[in-house]
Amino acid sequence: MLSTKSPTKEELAAASGKTVPDIIAPDLKVLFCGINPGLYTAIKGHHFARPGNRFWPTLHSAGFTPEKYQPHQENELLQLGYGITNVVGRATANAAELSKAELIEGGITLVEKVILYQPQVLALLGLSAYRVAFGKATAAIGLQEQTIGQTRLWVLPNPSGLNAHFPPKKLTTVYRELREFVAQQEG
Repeated sequence: MLSTKSPTKEELAAASGKTVPDIIAPDLKVLFCGINPGLYTAIKGHHFARPGNRFWPTLHSAGFTPEKYQPHQENELLQLGYGITNVVGRATANAAELSKAELIEGGITLVEKVILYQPQVLALLGLSAYRVAFGKATAAIGLQEQTIGQTRLWVLPNPSGLNAHFPPKKLTTVYRELREFVAQQEG
């Protein structure tokens, strides 16, 4: 049975700097890439674990998963051809705690990971983080001109509940555009 108890302030503070293992395999359809794990996620040990995060509901509503997965079901994504990683591995209370240098270094590490695993699409979940990590100051949401080898880059909005610019319906719409692109590549 999963613990539903909220972490204490002490537990959250102790999670700072922890990492969450990648959900990754060669030749994925899409490797979803968060900015970095939050403290709640680091405590739970599963990606996008904070209850207010909209990643899992959005994946389902956009057609990536057959049902709304829970964070502890993250490994089931591999069977569908999807994975999860982060630009920066260390957990923080919020992404604003990451330095520009950390994001750039994380981008370099991410490129190495993409070259090794060769997903069809790297979907970066956060426009600002992508702009810094990849040096693309004018990038917009959607398919990017830049590639990493044969891997296409697609920028999606951060699914955090704090991202007020993208309410659930709008978030689903932009994630569905990626799902349709992937389906076209398969067909």
